[in-house]
Amino acid sequence: MKNLFTCCLITLTCFSGFSALAQSIKSPAASPMQTIRQDFALSSIEINYSRPAKKGRAIFGDLVPYGKLWRTGANGVSKIKFGEDVTVGGVAVPAGEYAIYTIPNKDSWEVILNKGLTNWGVDGYKETDDVARFKVKPEMTALSYESFTFLIDGVLSEDANVSMAWDKTMVTFSVKASIKDKIFAQIEDVMTKDKRPYYQSASYYYENDKDLKQALAWVDKAIEQYPEAYWVVHLKAKIQAKLGDKKGAKATAEESIKLAQKEGNQDYVALNLKLIDSL
Repeated sequence: MKNLFTCCLITLTCFSGFSALAQSIKSPAASPMQTIRQDFALSSIEINYSRPAKKGRAIFGDLVPYGKLWRTGANGVSKIKFGEDVTVGGVAVPAGEYAIYTIPNKDSWEVILNKGLTNWGVDGYKETDDVARFKVKPEMTALSYESFTFLIDGVLSEDANVSMAWDKTMVTFSVKASIKDKIFAQIEDVMTKDKRPYYQSASYYYENDKDLKQALAWVDKAIEQYPEAYWVVHLKAKIQAKLGDKKGAKATAEESIKLAQKEGNQDYVALNLKLIDSL
């Protein structure tokens, strides 16, 4: 009986020691998580996903079969979040977070945005939860991506591209927002207030070809507020040039050069010289 008790005690001690050792070990995940966030339009795009590694394996058409639903990463579903209503791959998508599924093929991929945020991989996927489904063409890359990678590139005020790359295959889809009307409405609203952002409003109107005469009037007001601001004077020169007033644009650009030289800003000197050369 004594020997049995001793054996049990030794066994429990060993098990406890092994358990404590196991609990103390921390190792890297085979497919580590990554979160990327990009400011876009009036909000942002955010992607959360796991990154499996190639590890010498053949990927598309082998590890990831053609013609079958893929979780687009590893572990749980990859997720993409839009801070405002957008158009993705030509399909209208409301603001919110979605699971990203794909069906890879050699010459065409199908990209799917789905409401199944709690799904584990393809388990639980329901076609009735699809919010968007569209096709894109894969491209071969010179660079081989060891880890599965999401990229957000080509970011403009209303346009961006989201890419998925692994091995030497990359798939890209467009994200578009429509914010100009919202910004124009903001400008019209703030221009009724006491503190008026003349420079920002004139700049936005200039960039978006919206009533350049109004932009010119606003930039003149901005110059009254900040007469030494060479960047504001430079904006006036650009507006005049776009309006076809070459003589006025040249004179204003020369004034901006003097102000920029006074502050030692050679970048704006060069910008004004370039504008003058283009007239």
